[in-house]
Amino acid sequence: VQLVESGGGLVQPGGSLRLSCAAAGFTFIGYDMNWYRQAPAKERELVAAITSAWGTIHYADSVKGRFTISRDNAKSTVYLQMNSLKPEDTAVYYCNARDRLRPQYNYWGQGTQVTVSS
Repeated sequence: VQLVESGGGLVQPGGSLRLSCAAAGFTFIGYDMNWYRQAPAKERELVAAITSAWGTIHYADSVKGRFTISRDNAKSTVYLQMNSLKPEDTAVYYCNARDRLRPQYNYWGQGTQVTVSS
């Protein structure tokens, strides 16, 4: 099983980044896909989620209206478009895949650093 994130980097406040997470080794279409983030000295928090079946989407209040999660089941890839970035968005962003019916099947990527600074 592999989840490989890409697209992180340094961006100025107000800027945009698009994170990608390419999945392999499991049946992507059957998994809920999530983006988490963890800032220094803080707990990991759920940023955005998209379900496997109907593509129902959930966002943390802190990113609503600025971030957009999407998935391409044909490419086994999930995306996080981040606009109007703020310094408080600085964190390591992690891709997560979870089988809702079999929660023991729960996979994580290695993380990608996003730094928002002038």
